[in-house]
Amino acid sequence: MERGEQAQVMQYLDKYRGLFNAMAQEVMKRMMSGGARAEINPLMNTDKVMKILSRSVKVDPSRLMQEQMKFLEQQIHLWQHTAEAFISGNNPEVVVSPERGDRRFKDEQWDSNPMFSYFKQAYLLNASFLNNFVDILEFEDHKTAEQVKFFTRQYINSLSPTNYLLTNPEVCRDILESEGECLAKGIDNFMRDLENSPLEAFKIGQVDINAFKLGEHLATTPGEVVFENDLFQLIQYAPTTKEVYATPLLVVPPFINKYYILDLDEKKSLIRWLVGQGYQVFLMSWVNPTEDHAEKKFDHYISEGVVTALDVIEKIADAPSINVAGYCIGGTVVGIAASVLQKRNDKRINSATFLTTLFDFSEPGEVGNYISEQSYPMIEQSAKANGYFDGRILAFSFSLLRENNLFWSFFIDNYLKGKDPTPFDILYWNSDSTNIPTDAFLYYLRNMYMENRLREPGALHLDGESIHLQRLDVPTYALATVSDHIVLWQQAYESAKLIGQMTTTPNRNVRFVLAGSGHVAGVVNPADGGKYDHWVNESLPESAEHWLESATEVSGSWWKDWDQWLASRSGEKQSANAQLGSDEFPPIEAAPGRYVKVRLEKAPEEVIAQAQAMHKANVGDNPDDNAAAPSSSQSDSGSVKPKAKRTRRKRTQEPEKTQ
Repeated sequence: MERGEQAQVMQYLDKYRGLFNAMAQEVMKRMMSGGARAEINPLMNTDKVMKILSRSVKVDPSRLMQEQMKFLEQQIHLWQHTAEAFISGNNPEVVVSPERGDRRFKDEQWDSNPMFSYFKQAYLLNASFLNNFVDILEFEDHKTAEQVKFFTRQYINSLSPTNYLLTNPEVCRDILESEGECLAKGIDNFMRDLENSPLEAFKIGQVDINAFKLGEHLATTPGEVVFENDLFQLIQYAPTTKEVYATPLLVVPPFINKYYILDLDEKKSLIRWLVGQGYQVFLMSWVNPTEDHAEKKFDHYISEGVVTALDVIEKIADAPSINVAGYCIGGTVVGIAASVLQKRNDKRINSATFLTTLFDFSEPGEVGNYISEQSYPMIEQSAKANGYFDGRILAFSFSLLRENNLFWSFFIDNYLKGKDPTPFDILYWNSDSTNIPTDAFLYYLRNMYMENRLREPGALHLDGESIHLQRLDVPTYALATVSDHIVLWQQAYESAKLIGQMTTTPNRNVRFVLAGSGHVAGVVNPADGGKYDHWVNESLPESAEHWLESATEVSGSWWKDWDQWLASRSGEKQSANAQLGSDEFPPIEAAPGRYVKVRLEKAPEEVIAQAQAMHKANVGDNPDDNAAAPSSSQSDSGSVKPKAKRTRRKRTQEPEKTQ
């Protein structure tokens, strides 16, 4: 970027100074009005984060000195090469390069322009030094070390020059091409997202929420809501085959997400595919809780949730036994419900399928970095203030598990470049946040993540029964995904091994399967055209590593393997009944039902009106009234490109979800 272009960028920034000031004032106003709530999220409260990280630490002085000398030497070389590049006009020599897979510095200006090359390499050197510094620290326990590394990574990635207006060549180019309009659009986008954010966190826009409509574009598998209470709606799906298996299948999604990740479009819908295989499919669509659900306990997700659903299905399908499948925390709920029913000699659960599910929380993945005795009071305060834990805080926290892909990339595009998010079904689901009742959420955090009591026989009492997963004697199918950062596949393996561990023939009924990809894409991997393979093993050895060593890789989706396993446990085929529900449970409304459609964002038109009002108040109807706009003739180099048409960005790689 030439000197004249730099001057133009600064003039455009000055042109919209009124909008920048108004945006800053609005942010400060929200923080001041929020009081303590604005500091509840541990990622937004530096003092409390430092308390978490400042436990007893040992440092090796000699290694620290080596790292400091190495860092100083590299910085000197960088200064020398940068100065030579400015004088000679040649490309700067490379002192440090981004790691493989780092897509932030793709623009050629990061290599050819001495200024931007210096920004990039100085950042990479600083990042490397900080990471190496953390690696030589010795902490009192493994969890503290992981927390320090996690928060250090967040800090480092937040300081990337790609995230700032004047240090990102792509952003500077966009400012010139749009004659500064991208700045105004970016501020509008920021204010829209700020209005849709809770005080404790910032909900960044990841997708065009007007691009999809449930029941038309997503969650389109035909069916009827045949039962509802204040916790869930039960959907029965219409058969598409002449015959169906006699044993119904109940699908239990996580109550911290919307169910339609399992029913996206026709090609990616696991639900539609199961119906097409001849299964009688029922599904629980959880309510999006409000303050009215504050007293709902974890027990209620068992008694008023899974057990109630089984009661209804038994009557509608006239079925003495039912296969049950749970996804993520939905699988945790299914496992507990199965244990409760077995204690009561209730044998209605014919088989259990657990998709990316934890029962043993010894290694809870990166999610565990948020949860500690120090952060728990902040989480508790937020949940009790509302009567629920705001799902947008959870979504923000999960996004920061993959911060460069799910936060900073959108920060740059939405606010610095002024682009509109593109339609993308998985990100639409990812942004459709769900609240969690206070009591249920706090119980789950304390007893599972913090104290790991579910793995201890009889340590938990839910719905009036002590929980013994080790005595659970039902055929079990457990799926994990190899790149899952939320439920580590090794820990999912340890969780699967708990099932039936104390029966006369331990683990004889457990089949463990490992799928490719991550928490979402690995599960939603269609049988036809799926991208990822899977691994199977007929045995269940002591460790996950030994399981993988003797496992067989199978081409294609795990769906077909599950179908074979499930079909053998679903009874004989019988004529399908086109009539959904029953006399006792007549259809209430068509799928997907009302509960799943409740979103936490404000209506888009309301947010747009607020942004337009602020724009008019601070810039006026004519932006030129605020400050003189520079013209292309003002450039010293004459290299300013004409104004470009603003286009929506395309996402070429599907990002993973962080729940």
